[in-house]
Amino acid sequence: MKSNVGGIDRTLRIVVGLALIGLAATGTVGLWGWVGVVPLATGAIGWCPPYALFGWNTCATKTDA
Repeated sequence: MKSNVGGIDRTLRIVVGLALIGLAATGTVGLWGWVGVVPLATGAIGWCPPYALFGWNTCATKTDA
């Protein structure tokens, strides 16, 4: 698996995932908040299946200068 989730995207996914899980754990948003596991996992791994499917990539491209 080649990484297809860039730095800012990864950070946002982890923050949103943790927030949703925290809200679900405290009973604030209900069971649907556990869907936060998905952005947390994709942010931690750095690879997103839908990005791969559609050919998207938010990683910075390396250029030889």
